[in-house]
Amino acid sequence: MTPFQLEGIMTSSTIHSGFLSPHFIPLSNTRKPVLLPTKTVHRLQCPPPPFVCNISSSKKREPRLPSVAASVWCPPLDVDCLENEYGSHGVSFSGISSGDESCMVKMTMENGSVAKLMLPSGLITSYKPLMWHGATMELLHTSVSEGKNGEALIHGGVSLDLKFDLNGILWSPKTWTLRGVQGSSLEFIQVELISQNVESNIEVKQIITLGEDALSSEILVCNSSDTSVHFTGAVISHLTASTPEATYAIGLEGSDFFSKTPLLTDFSLIHPSFGKIGSRKARGLMDFTGFFSGWGVDQDSERMRKETEEGLEGEEEDGYKNLAEEMSRIYTSAPRDFTVLDRGRRNSVLVGRNGFNELYMFSPGSSHEWYGKYSYICVGQAALLQPITLSSQSEWRGKQRLCNPNL
Repeated sequence: MTPFQLEGIMTSSTIHSGFLSPHFIPLSNTRKPVLLPTKTVHRLQCPPPPFVCNISSSKKREPRLPSVAASVWCPPLDVDCLENEYGSHGVSFSGISSGDESCMVKMTMENGSVAKLMLPSGLITSYKPLMWHGATMELLHTSVSEGKNGEALIHGGVSLDLKFDLNGILWSPKTWTLRGVQGSSLEFIQVELISQNVESNIEVKQIITLGEDALSSEILVCNSSDTSVHFTGAVISHLTASTPEATYAIGLEGSDFFSKTPLLTDFSLIHPSFGKIGSRKARGLMDFTGFFSGWGVDQDSERMRKETEEGLEGEEEDGYKNLAEEMSRIYTSAPRDFTVLDRGRRNSVLVGRNGFNELYMFSPGSSHEWYGKYSYICVGQAALLQPITLSSQSEWRGKQRLCNPNL
């Protein structure tokens, strides 16, 4: 079976000759989207949730019954239904292949910038902003392979990985439902997704916004239960690169960090030989659920985690850090904005965050093929070392911005 072919996934970029000056540090100010007086926005509920958080300026939230007067019911992932309801103002829906239960949402701006995301996984597979040379360029790195049963396995892109401790039971939002689309292709396009744990009264929203020069992912967690909840997680972005050898992180000098085993999620893209000083370290690829005590982590994993943490704390000394070496770090005092510069592709990305206090950075190293499967840099706006505590009847917001300063 031939693997799925998705536009923007694993495409080779034209190699431009020449390099940027090492003193060039592109910066950009992201414009906050302003809602336009477009047509009335309907809400898609499949099925309708048992509660909706009433968002206001106060941090305390009172649960209210959902309004059904403006609700439109549509069979889950009925592409024709979604296209009829939301397919305008730069947004379109399409199936991926016959028999597949996923669909692609495409957002297109008037200036040519394009972003794509998949439902129900919520994975952003492509972001092509308009560049300085007048054409668009893919900034995300995504790989498609074939699974054991012939299904498409997709890794990379931009994804959300959260883990909630609900009275000793782990829950992660994995399946997302489209709740609404607003804006227009002239200023911005905004797609809202939702995932819920009905039994625990936890609601997680993703608000994905495409502008002329930026793509942002905003996370809103609402706790309408009677008790506090704790969670960890990150918004993880795989940024494509010619090779990590030609890629630099600018602006991290003086930031404290911890070296950790790579973050392993449903969409992680990690070479099997990463960190292979011995086979034990290769087997040590694991997620960060072990940072919560009493979560059923076995003794061997806990011992390995403690050994890995020993003596791997430091401070970043390089403000123009080359990412050629293998690395997996969590920065605890990184600036809110920093730049990833790829001198091979002659482009840069300004990465910003709000709400999250940590920065996750992963490089597979430069021992792999240029412009190949492992030519990328992974950044994540994160809460991994220090869990977030969300009190009863309250909300939390976090955000990642990928800004294009190359216009």
